[in-house]
Amino acid sequence: MKILSERGKIMPSSPIRRLVPFAEQAIAKGKHIYHLNIGQPDIKTPDTFMNAIKNLDMPVLAYGHSGGLWSLRKKFVHYYKRFNINVKPDDILVTTGGSEAIIFTLMTIADAGDEIIIPEPFYTNYNGFAVEAGVKIVPITSYIKDDFQLPPIESIAQKITDKTRAIMICNPNNPTGYLYSNEELEALKDMVLKHDLYLLSDEVYREFVYDGKTHKSVMHFPEIEDRTIMLDSVSKRYSACGARIGMIVTKNRKVIESALKFGMARLCPPTIEQIGTEAAIDTPKKYFDEVINEYTQRRNVMVSLLREMPGVIAPNPQGAFYLVVKLPVDNADKFAQWLLTDFDVNNESVMIAPADGFYSTEGFGKNEARIAYVLNVEDIKKAMNILAEGLKVYPGRVG
Repeated sequence: MKILSERGKIMPSSPIRRLVPFAEQAIAKGKHIYHLNIGQPDIKTPDTFMNAIKNLDMPVLAYGHSGGLWSLRKKFVHYYKRFNINVKPDDILVTTGGSEAIIFTLMTIADAGDEIIIPEPFYTNYNGFAVEAGVKIVPITSYIKDDFQLPPIESIAQKITDKTRAIMICNPNNPTGYLYSNEELEALKDMVLKHDLYLLSDEVYREFVYDGKTHKSVMHFPEIEDRTIMLDSVSKRYSACGARIGMIVTKNRKVIESALKFGMARLCPPTIEQIGTEAAIDTPKKYFDEVINEYTQRRNVMVSLLREMPGVIAPNPQGAFYLVVKLPVDNADKFAQWLLTDFDVNNESVMIAPADGFYSTEGFGKNEARIAYVLNVEDIKKAMNILAEGLKVYPGRVG
């Protein structure tokens, strides 16, 4: 009997979560683990979100619209205006998390076997979404020596075939924290115009930009408004990762109408979380100012301590709350597991995400890891001390 589908066999496991069993075993033995492997902030979810749910007076929790509550979509219009993104409510499709937004978009614009060009390293679950949609990811590699900036535009042109449907970016980038420049976005705009492609942009980390930098959206290019698709989520913005509310935003009516049919098949996004999100949009600016100051401090401390470790290369991220580091180890996956199973400092250790799963190219990222600065400064200092001590005695250290 055939046990598994071919899709099930090739579906990748998440490098962010695949070491969880080892962490659980360590915790069961009484070891404290500092979780720097996952983008789960310890920042408090704003009261605006939580109070809307606590005070909810709803005798029947009914189905909502398949495209999301209309009141929420109208509220999103006002939210996006803050960033000079001018859309209408029917340009927005609410999804069950940003993940569903990406899956729906891939299934809407591409057939099985079609190709999407993505700079790597990229958010690891893009690999899984592509498998689900039957789409092939064509990677364009960016390098740590270049701080993960966009590779030369000519290298992207060389990857375009008659199967190419879109170029996709994440800006600011997960896992590298790279913030795309206006010049890079202009080059991508010209590329999609020339080759009649879609430009997909995952802009979940829009608020998290540092050092006086500003974020430019693909929605700021009126010349390609019919071929830009912005993918968004409230998970990180309001430190509400469990809420699972995402959005597809585009002025291409055919894309919205087609994606809505996939939305109808899953009925509707979660109603209670939409109500919380609608209220959260009124969160005062002071909340975000404090959050940005906190993440800036965390980043500065982490990067400074990483750069003190012999053999470690650590770029300074300009956005999101991650960075990819190069480690002096034979294999970052083995090292990350070893930290959980064979090493501790005063019965404490640290969990990081091996970076190979953030690449599509086989063999890349073997000595790199994504580290999330989602813990408070004191915990980051402790975690970095553990990492430094571990690197000194790891049996597979190189260099």
